[in-house]
Amino acid sequence: MVNVIDLNFQGYSSDIAAFLVESGDGPILIETGPYSTFSTLEKGIQNLGYRVRDIRHILLTHIHFDHAGAAWAFAKQGAKVYLHPVGARHMEDPFKLYESARRIYKDKMDSLWGKMEPIKKDHLFQMPNKEVLKIGNRKFVAHHTPGHATHHIAWQVEDILFTGDVAGIRIKDGPVMPPCPPPDIDIEAWKKSINVIRGLKLSHIYLTHFAAFTDISSHLDQLEKCLDDWVQWIKIEWERGRTHEEITPEFQQYVANQLSDAGLSTGDIAKYEAANPSWMSVTGLIRYWHKKRNWDS
Repeated sequence: MVNVIDLNFQGYSSDIAAFLVESGDGPILIETGPYSTFSTLEKGIQNLGYRVRDIRHILLTHIHFDHAGAAWAFAKQGAKVYLHPVGARHMEDPFKLYESARRIYKDKMDSLWGKMEPIKKDHLFQMPNKEVLKIGNRKFVAHHTPGHATHHIAWQVEDILFTGDVAGIRIKDGPVMPPCPPPDIDIEAWKKSINVIRGLKLSHIYLTHFAAFTDISSHLDQLEKCLDDWVQWIKIEWERGRTHEEITPEFQQYVANQLSDAGLSTGDIAKYEAANPSWMSVTGLIRYWHKKRNWDS
Protein backbone atom coordinates (compact mmCIF):
# COMPACT_ATOMS: atom_id res chain seq x y z
CA MET A 1 0.00 0.00 0.00
CA VAL A 2 2.85 2.40 0.80
CA ASN A 3 5.33 3.40 -1.89
CA VAL A 4 8.55 4.88 -0.51
CA ILE A 5 10.23 7.54 -2.65
CA ASP A 6 13.86 8.13 -1.73
CA LEU A 7 14.66 11.81 -2.28
CA ASN A 8 18.45 11.28 -2.22
CA PHE A 9 18.92 14.39 -0.12
CA GLN A 10 22.39 15.90 -0.60
CA GLY A 11 23.35 12.77 -2.53
CA TYR A 12 22.56 10.44 0.37
CA SER A 13 20.21 7.50 -0.14
CA SER A 14 17.87 6.50 2.70
CA ASP A 15 17.96 9.96 4.27
CA ILE A 16 14.64 11.69 3.46
CA ALA A 17 11.53 9.90 2.19
CA ALA A 18 8.21 10.88 0.73
CA PHE A 19 5.41 8.33 0.71
CA LEU A 20 2.81 7.73 -1.98
CA VAL A 21 -0.42 5.94 -1.07
CA GLU A 22 -2.91 5.06 -3.79
CA SER A 23 -6.61 5.70 -3.26
CA GLY A 24 -9.91 5.82 -5.13
CA ASP A 25 -9.36 9.55 -5.51
CA GLY A 26 -5.88 9.32 -6.98
CA PRO A 27 -2.43 9.15 -5.37
CA ILE A 28 -1.90 10.73 -1.94
CA LEU A 29 1.52 12.08 -0.98
CA ILE A 30 2.67 12.09 2.64
CA GLU A 31 5.58 14.54 3.00
CA THR A 32 7.14 16.37 0.06
CA GLY A 33 10.70 16.87 1.21
CA PRO A 34 12.45 20.17 0.46
CA TYR A 35 12.10 21.90 -2.89
CA SER A 36 15.80 21.21 -3.51
CA THR A 37 14.85 17.54 -4.13
CA PHE A 38 11.70 18.26 -6.14
CA SER A 39 13.12 16.89 -9.40
CA THR A 40 13.97 13.60 -7.65
CA LEU A 41 10.48 13.46 -6.17
CA GLU A 42 8.97 14.11 -9.59
CA LYS A 43 10.94 11.20 -11.08
CA GLY A 44 9.85 8.97 -8.21
CA ILE A 45 6.22 9.84 -8.83
CA GLN A 46 6.66 9.16 -12.54
CA ASN A 47 8.28 5.79 -11.81
CA LEU A 48 5.07 4.84 -9.99
CA GLY A 49 3.01 5.69 -13.05
CA TYR A 50 1.81 9.17 -12.10
CA ARG A 51 2.59 12.81 -12.82
CA VAL A 52 2.96 15.69 -10.39
CA ARG A 53 -0.39 17.12 -11.47
CA ASP A 54 -2.04 13.80 -10.52
CA ILE A 55 -1.22 14.49 -6.86
CA ARG A 56 -4.34 16.17 -5.48
CA HIS A 57 -3.79 15.52 -1.76
CA ILE A 58 -0.69 16.30 0.33
CA LEU A 59 -0.47 15.27 4.00
CA LEU A 60 2.25 17.02 6.01
CA THR A 61 3.51 15.82 9.38
CA HIS A 62 4.91 19.30 10.10
CA ILE A 63 6.22 22.34 8.27
CA HIS A 64 10.00 21.93 8.61
CA PHE A 65 11.70 22.27 5.23
CA ASP A 66 12.81 18.64 4.99
CA HIS A 67 9.17 17.57 5.30
CA ALA A 68 7.12 20.33 3.69
CA GLY A 69 9.41 22.57 1.66
CA ALA A 70 8.01 21.50 -1.73
CA ALA A 71 4.32 21.50 -0.75
CA TRP A 72 3.77 24.84 -2.48
CA ALA A 73 4.73 23.36 -5.87
CA PHE A 74 1.87 20.85 -5.62
CA ALA A 75 -0.59 23.43 -4.29
CA LYS A 76 0.27 25.63 -7.27
CA GLN A 77 -1.11 22.84 -9.47
CA GLY A 78 -4.28 22.55 -7.40
CA ALA A 79 -3.39 20.05 -4.67
CA LYS A 80 -4.98 20.30 -1.23
CA VAL A 81 -2.51 20.45 1.66
CA TYR A 82 -3.56 18.99 5.02
CA LEU A 83 -1.60 20.09 8.09
CA HIS A 84 -1.67 21.14 11.74
CA PRO A 85 -3.53 24.41 12.45
CA VAL A 86 -0.41 25.98 14.02
CA GLY A 87 1.57 25.43 10.82
CA ALA A 88 -1.01 26.75 8.38
CA ARG A 89 -0.21 30.46 8.72
CA HIS A 90 3.48 29.81 8.03
CA MET A 91 2.69 27.96 4.83
CA GLU A 92 0.36 30.74 3.74
CA ASP A 93 3.06 33.32 4.43
CA PRO A 94 6.45 31.57 4.72
CA PHE A 95 8.60 34.74 4.74
CA LYS A 96 9.32 34.75 8.48
CA LEU A 97 9.92 30.98 8.53
CA TYR A 98 12.26 31.17 5.55
CA GLU A 99 14.25 34.17 6.78
CA SER A 100 14.62 32.64 10.23
CA ALA A 101 16.10 29.53 8.63
CA ARG A 102 18.33 31.64 6.41
CA ARG A 103 19.92 33.18 9.51
CA ILE A 104 20.88 29.66 10.59
CA TYR A 105 21.95 28.13 7.26
CA LYS A 106 23.20 31.32 5.56
CA ASP A 107 24.73 30.62 2.14
CA LYS A 108 23.75 26.92 2.33
CA MET A 109 20.04 27.74 2.38
CA ASP A 110 19.42 27.36 -1.34
CA SER A 111 21.45 24.19 -1.84
CA LEU A 112 19.91 22.49 1.20
CA TRP A 113 16.29 23.51 0.92
CA GLY A 114 15.59 25.44 -2.28
CA LYS A 115 12.95 28.12 -2.51
CA MET A 116 9.60 28.26 -0.73
CA GLU A 117 6.57 30.10 -2.04
CA PRO A 118 3.26 30.95 -0.33
CA ILE A 119 0.30 28.58 -0.52
CA LYS A 120 -3.11 30.14 -1.01
CA LYS A 121 -5.36 29.85 2.02
CA ASP A 122 -8.03 27.90 0.16
CA HIS A 123 -5.50 25.13 -0.52
CA LEU A 124 -4.61 24.72 3.17
CA PHE A 125 -6.79 22.43 5.29
CA GLN A 126 -6.26 22.57 9.05
CA MET A 127 -6.73 19.23 10.79
CA PRO A 128 -7.94 19.08 14.41
CA ASN A 129 -6.60 16.39 16.71
CA LYS A 130 -7.97 12.92 15.87
CA GLU A 131 -9.92 14.26 12.92
CA VAL A 132 -10.62 11.59 10.30
CA LEU A 133 -9.76 12.57 6.74
CA LYS A 134 -11.49 10.53 4.04
CA ILE A 135 -9.85 10.45 0.62
CA GLY A 136 -11.32 7.95 -1.80
CA ASN A 137 -11.23 4.59 -0.05
CA ARG A 138 -8.64 5.71 2.52
CA LYS A 139 -9.22 7.06 6.01
CA PHE A 140 -6.42 8.97 7.73
CA VAL A 141 -6.50 9.93 11.40
CA ALA A 142 -4.59 13.08 12.34
CA HIS A 143 -2.87 12.49 15.68
CA HIS A 144 -1.49 15.74 17.11
CA THR A 145 1.92 14.73 18.43
CA PRO A 146 3.88 17.76 19.68
CA GLY A 147 7.34 17.62 21.22
CA HIS A 148 9.60 17.81 18.21
CA ALA A 149 7.41 20.64 16.91
CA THR A 150 4.21 22.23 18.16
CA HIS A 151 2.71 21.77 14.69
CA HIS A 152 3.31 18.02 14.40
CA ILE A 153 0.81 15.42 13.16
CA ALA A 154 1.37 11.67 12.93
CA TRP A 155 -0.95 10.31 10.23
CA GLN A 156 -2.56 6.90 10.73
CA VAL A 157 -4.11 4.86 7.94
CA GLU A 158 -5.35 1.44 9.04
CA ASP A 159 -2.53 -0.04 11.18
CA ILE A 160 0.21 2.14 9.67
CA LEU A 161 1.50 5.40 11.14
CA PHE A 162 3.51 8.04 9.29
CA THR A 163 5.48 9.51 12.16
CA GLY A 164 7.36 12.45 10.66
CA ASP A 165 9.99 13.16 13.34
CA VAL A 166 8.08 12.38 16.54
CA ALA A 167 9.26 8.74 16.44
CA GLY A 168 12.83 9.82 15.79
CA ILE A 169 15.34 9.06 13.08
CA ARG A 170 16.54 5.57 12.23
CA ILE A 171 18.46 4.76 9.09
CA LYS A 172 18.80 1.14 8.01
CA ASP A 173 19.74 -0.90 11.09
CA GLY A 174 21.14 2.07 12.98
CA PRO A 175 20.04 3.37 16.37
CA VAL A 176 16.98 5.52 17.00
CA MET A 177 17.86 9.16 17.65
CA PRO A 178 15.72 12.22 18.48
CA PRO A 179 15.95 15.27 16.19
CA CYS A 180 15.93 18.30 18.51
CA PRO A 181 16.12 21.49 16.43
CA PRO A 182 14.92 24.87 17.67
CA PRO A 183 12.65 26.60 18.35
CA ASP A 184 10.02 24.54 20.21
CA ILE A 185 11.43 21.29 21.56
CA ASP A 186 9.26 20.22 24.49
CA ILE A 187 10.44 17.04 26.18
CA GLU A 188 7.34 16.56 28.35
CA ALA A 189 5.02 16.93 25.35
CA TRP A 190 7.25 14.62 23.30
CA LYS A 191 7.01 11.84 25.87
CA LYS A 192 3.23 12.17 25.91
CA SER A 193 3.27 11.88 22.12
CA ILE A 194 5.42 8.76 22.33
CA ASN A 195 2.80 7.28 24.65
CA VAL A 196 0.07 8.19 22.16
CA ILE A 197 1.92 6.09 19.58
CA ARG A 198 2.35 3.26 22.09
CA GLY A 199 -1.41 3.24 22.57
CA LEU A 200 -2.19 2.70 18.89
CA LYS A 201 -2.54 -0.76 17.39
CA LEU A 202 0.09 -0.59 14.68
CA SER A 203 1.90 -3.04 12.45
CA HIS A 204 4.32 -0.51 10.93
CA ILE A 205 5.68 2.96 11.56
CA TYR A 206 7.04 4.92 8.60
CA LEU A 207 9.74 7.43 9.47
CA THR A 208 10.54 10.25 7.09
CA HIS A 209 14.16 9.51 8.05
CA PHE A 210 13.89 6.65 6.96
CA ALA A 211 11.10 4.23 5.96
CA ALA A 212 9.36 1.31 7.67
CA PHE A 213 9.92 -0.50 10.98
CA THR A 214 7.87 -3.13 12.78
CA ASP A 215 9.64 -3.44 16.17
CA ILE A 216 7.61 -0.50 17.42
CA SER A 217 7.81 -1.05 21.17
CA SER A 218 11.59 -1.44 21.32
CA HIS A 219 11.99 1.38 18.80
CA LEU A 220 10.09 3.82 21.03
CA ASP A 221 11.95 2.61 24.13
CA GLN A 222 15.24 3.30 22.40
CA LEU A 223 14.05 6.73 21.27
CA GLU A 224 13.01 7.72 24.80
CA LYS A 225 16.28 6.46 26.27
CA CYS A 226 18.35 8.47 23.79
CA LEU A 227 16.17 11.55 24.29
CA ASP A 228 16.72 11.39 28.08
CA ASP A 229 20.43 10.89 27.55
CA TRP A 230 20.82 13.90 25.25
CA VAL A 231 18.66 16.15 27.42
CA GLN A 232 20.72 15.38 30.52
CA TRP A 233 24.05 15.67 28.70
CA ILE A 234 23.18 19.17 27.49
CA LYS A 235 21.74 20.15 30.91
CA ILE A 236 24.92 19.19 32.76
CA GLU A 237 27.16 21.14 30.40
CA TRP A 238 24.80 24.15 30.28
CA GLU A 239 24.53 24.32 34.08
CA ARG A 240 28.31 24.33 34.28
CA GLY A 241 28.12 27.71 32.58
CA ARG A 242 29.66 26.56 29.34
CA THR A 243 28.82 28.44 26.16
CA HIS A 244 26.95 27.17 23.13
CA GLU A 245 30.21 27.38 21.16
CA GLU A 246 32.02 25.23 23.72
CA ILE A 247 29.29 22.61 24.01
CA THR A 248 28.62 22.12 20.29
CA PRO A 249 31.80 20.34 19.08
CA GLU A 250 31.85 18.09 22.15
CA PHE A 251 28.23 17.09 21.64
CA GLN A 252 28.87 16.44 17.95
CA GLN A 253 31.68 14.10 18.93
CA TYR A 254 29.49 12.50 21.61
CA VAL A 255 26.80 11.68 19.02
CA ALA A 256 29.38 10.49 16.49
CA ASN A 257 30.78 8.13 19.13
CA GLN A 258 27.29 6.77 19.86
CA LEU A 259 26.79 6.03 16.18
CA SER A 260 30.24 4.50 15.81
CA ASP A 261 29.73 2.34 18.91
CA ALA A 262 26.49 1.10 17.28
CA GLY A 263 28.61 -0.25 14.43
CA LEU A 264 27.82 2.36 11.77
CA SER A 265 30.22 3.12 8.97
CA THR A 266 31.56 6.61 8.32
CA GLY A 267 29.14 6.89 5.40
CA ASP A 268 26.10 5.97 7.49
CA ILE A 269 27.18 8.38 10.25
CA ALA A 270 27.22 11.10 7.59
CA LYS A 271 23.65 10.15 6.62
CA TYR A 272 22.51 10.56 10.22
CA GLU A 273 24.22 13.93 10.41
CA ALA A 274 22.55 15.08 7.18
CA ALA A 275 19.12 13.99 8.43
CA ASN A 276 19.65 15.18 11.99
CA PRO A 277 22.50 17.71 12.40
CA SER A 278 23.78 17.29 15.95
CA TRP A 279 24.71 20.97 16.21
CA MET A 280 21.02 21.79 15.72
CA SER A 281 20.11 19.61 18.70
CA VAL A 282 22.50 21.62 20.88
CA THR A 283 20.63 24.80 19.94
CA GLY A 284 17.22 23.19 20.43
CA LEU A 285 18.00 21.60 23.80
CA ILE A 286 19.72 24.67 25.26
CA ARG A 287 16.66 26.67 24.27
CA TYR A 288 14.46 24.03 25.94
CA TRP A 289 16.38 24.37 29.21
CA HIS A 290 16.17 28.18 29.04
CA LYS A 291 12.40 27.94 28.65
CA LYS A 292 12.08 25.37 31.41
CA ARG A 293 14.03 27.52 33.84
CA ASN A 294 11.72 30.42 33.08
CA TRP A 295 8.64 28.20 33.51
CA ASP A 296 9.85 26.88 36.84
CA SER A 297 10.93 30.27 38.25
